[in-house]
Amino acid sequence: MMLAIYLSFGVFAGITVGYLIRKTVAIKQGDIAETKAKDVLYLAEEKEKKILLSARDKSLKIIDEAKKEEQARREDLSRIGNRLEKRESLFDKKILEIENKEDKIRQETQNIAKFKEELKKVRREQIKKLEKIATLTKERAKAIMMDLVEKETEQDLAIRIRKLESQSSEEIEKKAKEILTLTIERCASSHASETTTTTIPLPNDEMKGRIIGREGRNIKSIEQLTGVDILIDDTPETLVISSFSPIRRNVAKIALEKLIKDGRIHPGRIEGCIEEAKKELALDIKKSGEDAVYETGVSALDPKLTQILGRLKYRTSYGQNVLRHSVEVAQLSAILANELGANAIVAKKAGLLHDIGKAVDHEIQGTHPEIGRDIAKKFHLPEEIIIPILTHHEDYPPTLEAVIVKVADAISGARQGARKDTYEKYIQRLKELEDIAKNFSGVEKVYAIQAGREIRIFVNSEKISDLEAHKLAKNIAKEIESELKYPGEIRVNVIREMRVLEYAR
Repeated sequence: MMLAIYLSFGVFAGITVGYLIRKTVAIKQGDIAETKAKDVLYLAEEKEKKILLSARDKSLKIIDEAKKEEQARREDLSRIGNRLEKRESLFDKKILEIENKEDKIRQETQNIAKFKEELKKVRREQIKKLEKIATLTKERAKAIMMDLVEKETEQDLAIRIRKLESQSSEEIEKKAKEILTLTIERCASSHASETTTTTIPLPNDEMKGRIIGREGRNIKSIEQLTGVDILIDDTPETLVISSFSPIRRNVAKIALEKLIKDGRIHPGRIEGCIEEAKKELALDIKKSGEDAVYETGVSALDPKLTQILGRLKYRTSYGQNVLRHSVEVAQLSAILANELGANAIVAKKAGLLHDIGKAVDHEIQGTHPEIGRDIAKKFHLPEEIIIPILTHHEDYPPTLEAVIVKVADAISGARQGARKDTYEKYIQRLKELEDIAKNFSGVEKVYAIQAGREIRIFVNSEKISDLEAHKLAKNIAKEIESELKYPGEIRVNVIREMRVLEYAR
């Protein structure tokens, strides 16, 4: 029992002592925490004071710097204002000086005008006095003086003028000969005489029979479609194409070469080869025009105009190829223009295009200079190019470049072997023969063959009947008899055929 009492007392005493100890510790810890809090607050206040002091110092510095900058700006503005005031005062002084000078000049001008009037007045009075003394007017005295001088110097002047004219003409002629000689020497061209036949080599004589075909159907088909004569004689491995038109001959030549190479020769294949030949010839014409432009160095030509120029490759004038002639005239014109100080670019371009009308003169009415002028205007060429084209045959008043082109044209045509009159007359006769037949209604194609001894006419079968074809042949023959003069007779061959095409699909 006592033990239990002692244990209870011990526990109570332990609890009491523990409580007191904990309370003492808690009080001490509270004091420590309060002390620390006070220290923290003190430090915070100190830092705040330092920050405020630092901020105040910085703000004071900024304010001082701003005041200094403002003071500096004010000083700059003051200096600028002073300078402006000084300049303004200087400008005012200069303006006053200028105004004073203007007043002086104005006054001097007025004084000079008055002085001139006074001089004129004095001069008029002196002239009146002289006229009164001499009993002659001013105009009469001048006329008498001129008559006297003219009579005294008339003979001397006449002698001098004749001498100068003689020297000038001799010098001009000598210089002209030198320029022309130099030009001809610097531009040497070869001349190949055009003919009316083209020879085609054959691989063997058997090919002649294949070209003729059964009952001559192949050769007739070629002749009818191309408008040429095919001459097959005893010459071994040779075939001759005859026509006055270089285009027709070349179409036939290309088509025959294709047929010979292919080996299949019949009317259907012949038509296909001729169409292909026409396309190839059109490409060759275009390339020939481009080559001529490149050779002469002429630029800025319309592609269509270049193609028209290429057609001159298959056009001749008195046996001379017109395209080669045009290229030569362009080169000669440029050389002459450089020698004479003219516009070489204009002269060269005009020289190249001077015969452009000959490319279509068989299709359009008019002389080739007039047709060339119309073509040039259509392609908006300048007037300085159009005038030489129109005037190179002395039809209109020319310019310097036009005279140069005309001289170059004469030089090119006058070269030895360049032209043949008989050939040109022959071509003209065949052309007139074809033109007569083309004027009749219903005619589609006309070919003059056999050196003009036969004219082959293709008509529209829908417009011309068989009976009308007979009448047409007679009418054309009568027209030829009345219009043309020729030896022998001309065969008028009117061809009318009906073709019906249909496709199986």
